[in-house]
Amino acid sequence: MEPYDTSVSADLFAGSVSAFESLLRTLQGEPAQSLTHAELEEHLEEAGRGLLRQLLQDHLDLRARREQEAARREARPRVTGSDGRSRPWRETGHARWLACMFGLVRVKRMAYRGPSMANVHPADATLSLPAGRHSMGLRRLAVTEAVRGSFDQSQQAIERRCGPVLGKRRLEQLVAAASGDIDSFYQQHIPVPSSRDVLLVIEVDGKGVVMRPEALRPATQRARLAAESGHRSRLAPGEKPNRKRMATVACVFDAVPAPRRPHDVIHPPGGRSTRRRIRRGPAAIRKWCTASLLHPPEKVIADVFAQAEARDPGHQRCWVVLVDGARHQLDLIQKEAARRGCTINVLLDFVHVTEYVWTAAHAFHKVGSAEADAWVADHLTMILAGQAFRAAQEMSTQAEQAGLRASRREAVDICRRYLTGHLDQLRYDIALAAGWPIATGAIEGACRHLIGDRLDITGARWGLTGAEAVLRLRSLITNGDFEGYWIFHSAREHQRLYPSPNQQNYGLSA
Repeated sequence: MEPYDTSVSADLFAGSVSAFESLLRTLQGEPAQSLTHAELEEHLEEAGRGLLRQLLQDHLDLRARREQEAARREARPRVTGSDGRSRPWRETGHARWLACMFGLVRVKRMAYRGPSMANVHPADATLSLPAGRHSMGLRRLAVTEAVRGSFDQSQQAIERRCGPVLGKRRLEQLVAAASGDIDSFYQQHIPVPSSRDVLLVIEVDGKGVVMRPEALRPATQRARLAAESGHRSRLAPGEKPNRKRMATVACVFDAVPAPRRPHDVIHPPGGRSTRRRIRRGPAAIRKWCTASLLHPPEKVIADVFAQAEARDPGHQRCWVVLVDGARHQLDLIQKEAARRGCTINVLLDFVHVTEYVWTAAHAFHKVGSAEADAWVADHLTMILAGQAFRAAQEMSTQAEQAGLRASRREAVDICRRYLTGHLDQLRYDIALAAGWPIATGAIEGACRHLIGDRLDITGARWGLTGAEAVLRLRSLITNGDFEGYWIFHSAREHQRLYPSPNQQNYGLSA
């Protein structure tokens, strides 16, 4: 190996040496003896960032010097572009800015040129420089900050750490660009299958996000314009303001079966016996989430079924699907299951059933009374035992005998119709005996975490591109796949910016 020119290296790193010696003199000087530890931390943070920036700048200058020396040793340039055409001319003095974690640095490199051909900079490919000014490390930091706080807070946090290197609008653009390879990543990311006796559970739900007017779906925009045309000062009771776009959220996870009895779920009217230990339900493991505001629900459902099928390619495991009863979701789920030829067991979320039963109970008994609690426990125990039709008939008969007025009778009728309309999804007796989950706690928690904790912060109104990017990235991070994805995304960016003539002959795996 040819040894490096140490004298040239020493000269080029003189700025770094000078910065380090200046910092050292400051710490050794008398004024530093009176500084508190907080003041020392603040000074070292700022001066240390400047030292690191100077080290990076000196290293880039060293690379530029060596590139020029290597070019002078060559008789003729032998550089070709991605188009396969040779660039016969070379030219020095080409430079560009790079905003990195330590501040702004200037990258000098040679350009190889040809008639009617775009310039080629081999040093750009070697350094894998981005298309814009901001480095991949800075982009990663932007994603990390933007998915957990507002864009204003994220920009301020980056400025405190890196200096004034990134504005708010550019931050939003970088976050949107960072989510561009998520679909490709998951198409090549194969999960590890589980054994046949482990349940495969799918849950689907939706949650609204407050959007800017132009980002609403057409039907919501029309309803919003119609409501605004009346020039009313306030909304009517129960009226929606028509400012949200519904996001579809889905998750799939594995669960070890945990058989239970109805009294393990519902406190019986007479109280639980102390002689029997309460059996816990199945716990979610290896949970994977996906969500989208941009794509329709059928695309999100297809994605979660694809993830489930990757975990069970032969359809050997028991598939359980939990929903909240929305008819359009049920239809899409059944259609996707039929398309893939897999057998699914659909259950309604028991918590949603409980809410309907509680509403019906308040038609007979006072809110908060012991009688209402006992009435609910009795009917829910009946439903858990697989007798939902009987529970619906009994509450309807009781309403007739009590002679309830129309407003109170309506709550009972709604509950009865809900139960009788979903009898095939209320077989909790089979679910409990087989050890299946019967509540959508996993997807409810995912909705709160993915949307409520970020997209639903006070005062937020979203554009479609930014909201979709943040939602997809939060899902990716929740799945624990961010590290692998960022390696994949960085490699894809390099391929897009610096394609080789035979790049189409190979693919990048996750």
